[in-house]
Amino acid sequence: MGFMDQMKEALKLRSETKRIEAEIKKISAEYSNGGITVVAKGDMTIEKISITPEAYEEVKRDKPARFETMLFNVINGALKKAREATQQEMAKMMQAGGAMSGLFGK
Repeated sequence: MGFMDQMKEALKLRSETKRIEAEIKKISAEYSNGGITVVAKGDMTIEKISITPEAYEEVKRDKPARFETMLFNVINGALKKAREATQQEMAKMMQAGGAMSGLFGK
């Protein structure tokens, strides 16, 4: 493989990487518990947090530690679901082929 072929392959891989990153950003996963809802994206960022008035009552009843634990668990649950959805999407992309599949032995 000559230098120009290597350059073409590198540009192809770069383009495929950007496409995959864009697809991952489209993934979102929601997790709810105890009046708290979190939506996480495939790139492991939090898109939205919703808290019902009832969930705020935990803090008002002098139970901030319980509220914090619930929030912590819901955020981690949403991130876990987003990670799983991202892994499934990546597996589909690798099965479908494309420039990146060659990197992983396909």
